[in-house]
Amino acid sequence: MKRFTYAERDYAFGQMMLTLRTNIGLTQAGLAERLGVSRRAVAEWEAGSSYPKAERLKVLIALGVQASAFAAGREAEEIRALWKAAHQKLLLDEQWLQGLLGKQRPPLTLVAPQSVEQNRVGEQTTTQPTPGRRVDWGEALAVPSFYDREEEVASLSQWVVQERCRVVSVLGIGGIGKSALAVSLMHQVAAQFAVVIWRSLRDAPGCSALVDDCLQVLAPQPLREVPTSLERRLGLLLEYLREERALLVLDNLEVLLEEGVGTGRMRAGYEDYGRLLRQVAQTEHQSCLLLTSREKPRELVALEGSRMPVRSLRLDGLDTVASEQLLEEKEVVGLTQDRERLIKLYGGNPLALKIVAQTIVELFGGEIAAFLEQGGVVFGSVRELLGEQFARLSAVEQTGHPARAGEYRGPALGAGCAPAAGTGARCRGGAATPFADRARATPGEFHAAIGGAGIRDGAAYRGGSQRDRAGSARASHRAWSGTGHR
Repeated sequence: MKRFTYAERDYAFGQMMLTLRTNIGLTQAGLAERLGVSRRAVAEWEAGSSYPKAERLKVLIALGVQASAFAAGREAEEIRALWKAAHQKLLLDEQWLQGLLGKQRPPLTLVAPQSVEQNRVGEQTTTQPTPGRRVDWGEALAVPSFYDREEEVASLSQWVVQERCRVVSVLGIGGIGKSALAVSLMHQVAAQFAVVIWRSLRDAPGCSALVDDCLQVLAPQPLREVPTSLERRLGLLLEYLREERALLVLDNLEVLLEEGVGTGRMRAGYEDYGRLLRQVAQTEHQSCLLLTSREKPRELVALEGSRMPVRSLRLDGLDTVASEQLLEEKEVVGLTQDRERLIKLYGGNPLALKIVAQTIVELFGGEIAAFLEQGGVVFGSVRELLGEQFARLSAVEQTGHPARAGEYRGPALGAGCAPAAGTGARCRGGAATPFADRARATPGEFHAAIGGAGIRDGAAYRGGSQRDRAGSARASHRAWSGTGHR
């Protein structure tokens, strides 16, 4: 089995493997069991760092054919492309392929997603997949590698598909992988929906423009006219959400929320999004709105509950095993205690670790110990990530002192913190640290502002702590995706 270094990974093949597995509807562990390999082997295929052997690739293709995972009418073409991308030493056995496709099973009858109440009484119905399914990926990220978020995906899939929740939020600090998780979930559950739409809110589009855009996709026929009032357009949107089962994903919702207040309130000029959230959450329909955000919008706080159709999943940093896998892929080396110290300093934040690992490779020859000896400074993009998350904290959370213009008003570091010598950072209630004029920040500051500050649950947030609420779930996150850590 050929293996690759980080720089040589075959991302195109990895994406093909990930797409095929999700279309089949198996987890990494489930596919590994079917193929008689380890889950790690499947993860390496999807990371593009190795290729399966011919006999296992044949079994995988057969599973895909049985599950109708290849495009109808293009099965042979897609299978040949997969075989070629897998760089097999043997040519594809065309006789075997024609025999496999000749025995192709008809599309499986899908079990209709059921509500909690239906599951309890044991009612069962079946339905055929909706013909003419419409999928608009918009600006959805490409996720070439995605590791071991199976528990999180399973929870979200349960809420979205089986329990038919109307609104589901994926919450977490910057760089934690919210968008990548949403993309992976969308690939896995797309077959359960007649319409799938992904829209990024990073550029803060107006609510009217977003609704108009979604209506054009949701409408079975192109709309020549749309109502002039937003209220009527929202009504039309909900009508479509009732008529067909649709999955609407809105990424980066925090862009629409006020910074520095900690209440989850919509920014001036974006209050209509609050109306959109409330109506989708409170009105009966068969669709689902999936959100990703660094903060929870206040409109959803009171509507959440473990038995309610509004839920949220909070993402934490990676555990040690997943973090070490990330560092290994970035080709940084060090003793176990050095790796663990680096992971702890950056709170297991995957994007931060990725950026810092690249710095270690470029400036310290890949040696973690040499980086730590210099005080573990934070450079460039990590500093920007810290600033973005810090800006979302309220004034009380940022510092107990009024901030001066041009200063980084860092949150008080936790008891027992150990900032790098000479940085001027102080623990608990220390003076504000000038940030605009500095080229670096300490890992202690980063962990406090990014890893330690947590995320806000509107009124439920107090002083940087997180308290689980009914209808929310905390994930232990042993996963990382190569891109899209938002």
